[in-house]
Amino acid sequence: MAQAGLSFELPRPHESSPPPSWTGSAFRSGDTTDRVLAFAAVGSGWTDHLTDLVEQTAGADHFIDVASRAHAIEQLRRHLATSPATILEVGCSAGHFLSDALRAFPDAEIIGADYTLDTLRNLGARLPTIPLLRFDLTRCPLPDACCDAVVALNVLEHIERDDLAMRQISRILRPGGIVVLEVPAGPSLFDAYDEHLMHFRRYRMAGLIALAGKSGLEVIDHGHLGFLLYPPFWVTKKLARWREASSASQRETRVRRANQTTRMAGAMGRTLMAAEAAIRGVIHLPVGIRCLVTARRPVLSQTSAGREDVG
Repeated sequence: MAQAGLSFELPRPHESSPPPSWTGSAFRSGDTTDRVLAFAAVGSGWTDHLTDLVEQTAGADHFIDVASRAHAIEQLRRHLATSPATILEVGCSAGHFLSDALRAFPDAEIIGADYTLDTLRNLGARLPTIPLLRFDLTRCPLPDACCDAVVALNVLEHIERDDLAMRQISRILRPGGIVVLEVPAGPSLFDAYDEHLMHFRRYRMAGLIALAGKSGLEVIDHGHLGFLLYPPFWVTKKLARWREASSASQRETRVRRANQTTRMAGAMGRTLMAAEAAIRGVIHLPVGIRCLVTARRPVLSQTSAGREDVG
């Protein structure tokens, strides 16, 4: 959505700064304009270097991530109750989902947010009409009930206090609004790959559902991504746990090899993921590489997250 102005009032990045506004291509605050509206943030489970690493080794066309984004778009189409909607992607990174969402929802107000400022500035040059925000999700500065949908794909595992992050997501959702979550599955499969990508954890489905519930959200859909790939994935991860990768360079080499190897699956991988999507629409897939959860903020009652101090 390229028109000027957003559907909610933007907070001030600093107490002394004038109120910011979106012009359609940049944020204006007094006499200053900036492509990214940046709020203070401390500590992060991601870096600009990791964005570059993933882009170099996986890119936009890795079949698993293509399937991930397609699932998120499908969930928005199925469960969004408002049109046009305000859709916020947290952890937008290189912007591949934002590009997909622009095509799928041309009338929506689509906003990207991330922690890493240089990544956002680079993204702003490629997607000039998308408002981009920099903030720490555990201290989200956005106002209450400002979004119809939040999409967080492979974000929560990078946040030590994922409970605070989920409560903030619940707070900024409008009544009836939805969140589409995706996280790596299988706590016992945590290895050097996860460590190098700054994961605090891998998840069990039951734990992710409980996390959403404790944040005042109702789970309306859940499943797994990568069900058909799970047996070789499980074996690979277990073997990786036996091979030490003590240095950062060794861990980065492992990440590069893993991403490049799976990317080579190409057409076969896309065929498997298409078959899996069809299966997932009929039966529950009990295991997979990633956990998928879609949850809704209740319409008729205020969430507990909205009543508490979530700072």
